[in-house]
Amino acid sequence: MQEKVSDNLDEDDPPFRSSSDPRRKSSALYMLYLRKLLSGKALVPHETFSHPVTCMITVSSHHPAPIEALRQLYTKTIQGQNSSIPVWVNTDYLRYYVLVHDEEQDDITKSTALFDLMKRHFGLHCHLLRLRSSHCIQTDDDSTQVPQCEWLSFEEERRQTHSRDCTDDFEVPEKYIMESDVTAIRALLREMVAQSIVPFMENRMMTWNDQVASRRRGISGRFMSLSKRWAGFGSSRNASSGSNGVQNPSNGNYDYQRGAYLPDTPEATMRHLADYAFMLRDWKLAHNTYDFLRTDFSHDKAWSYHAAANEMAAISSLLSSQFSSSRFRSEHLDQMLDTAAYSYLTRCSMPSAVVRCLTMAMELLKGRGLVAVDEAAKWGGKLLELGVLGQAAQALTAERIAEAYMARTDSEAPSTCTRRRQAAFWHVLSSDSWIGLGKLSRARVRLQKARALYQLGQPGYEDLPFPSMQGLWQHLEHALRDTNSDGDHALIDVGSHQSLNDLIELEEAEQLNAFTPFSSARTESSSTQDPDRLNAYFAKDVHSKADGFE
Repeated sequence: MQEKVSDNLDEDDPPFRSSSDPRRKSSALYMLYLRKLLSGKALVPHETFSHPVTCMITVSSHHPAPIEALRQLYTKTIQGQNSSIPVWVNTDYLRYYVLVHDEEQDDITKSTALFDLMKRHFGLHCHLLRLRSSHCIQTDDDSTQVPQCEWLSFEEERRQTHSRDCTDDFEVPEKYIMESDVTAIRALLREMVAQSIVPFMENRMMTWNDQVASRRRGISGRFMSLSKRWAGFGSSRNASSGSNGVQNPSNGNYDYQRGAYLPDTPEATMRHLADYAFMLRDWKLAHNTYDFLRTDFSHDKAWSYHAAANEMAAISSLLSSQFSSSRFRSEHLDQMLDTAAYSYLTRCSMPSAVVRCLTMAMELLKGRGLVAVDEAAKWGGKLLELGVLGQAAQALTAERIAEAYMARTDSEAPSTCTRRRQAAFWHVLSSDSWIGLGKLSRARVRLQKARALYQLGQPGYEDLPFPSMQGLWQHLEHALRDTNSDGDHALIDVGSHQSLNDLIELEEAEQLNAFTPFSSARTESSSTQDPDRLNAYFAKDVHSKADGFE
């Protein structure tokens, strides 16, 4: 993902708009970074967003025995028949059957009769897709170009790029399809989602909620959970052990050998329920289920599940209007995000999950308006402090923090609450990172925005507000001026120079007491994780919470 973002760094930013312009939007590069961050979900046991919901089983009208072919394809989707599906994936997903009819070579009457037979054998989750088999070129009437998928993961896009690089000697022809075929495919997708997938997910949610979640939340379920936890208290006889010798101290359903809950366990079922509720935008049910699971996962020491449940409990609460109070954010949200980041980073060694978790928290808090701007910037700063980002991602995150502060600058709040200097400071740090990457045009734009926010050159603002910034400003201007072929003048004349580390320490004390910023001089050293530093960072309140840490 970092490589993909770096490949697009040469694209120019849109023209600079003043901070008072209400149409100011996120940069295209940051949106690309965010999209790649969210589209790269792997198939993992601790969350089911990438687990199959529907399997489309397709047969052509040309096939001599289409019903038997569909039965054989269905058999291959069963757990024991498909070794590519891990054992912790629930195979009780929807099967959707499609009969592809060739408009140019087959008889629609026979295909319709065959389709009716399919519905009698396999139920109502069937569709007759009518397509044309002839090759389509650009000059054909009613032709349209096949669009590029917008949600390719980084690995998929890299494979496509490699394939294009291998065919540089000849031009790869563009693909075209008939507009009638486009209409038929869209109708298939619309019908499949609206009439099959969504009702299937809603039915599964009601079933799991009635049969599993309600019982677990009730008094009997809580009693059974407590009795299971304390059954082996004071003795190791009840602690199960896997074939690899890994002991299960919790006497629970977590399979330590596989590092997962099997699909038929209550914990896996409830996680599936929470993810389905999240995908269907039932934020309250999703949050309540994630929040309930956090304790079970902590007791079983299923740390990847525990981190993911804390992450999604925080995200679903931010998406719900019922959990929007500042008291909830201070008492619960901070603890959930801290716990998720700690478990992902120190217990599971999953830095990419930390980036996703804290980036989403920052974006959702930023979207809540002025009441949560400072919290959004706080989590962006903590993400930078953990040292899990590459330099391009650091620069983009610093830009985003500056934009969060600039939301207050655009508002009609009192001048003492505008966060104007904080926004300018993060623009300066972003400029520093872009210079380290050699992207001077982007660095220059960031420094110009910082100058506008500092109001330099206006009466009463002839100098920077903090003396400790003089050295960094001089460093950035010299880097831009020495490589500027247009001979631009320096943005401000400074007469002192300090090391970047000294600058950071002074600026932290003067301006950003809440968190420690980063600089290009510290990027390389911060990329290597120091367990002692991370433990000290998270030790402030994570271990004191009643969330299972020992």
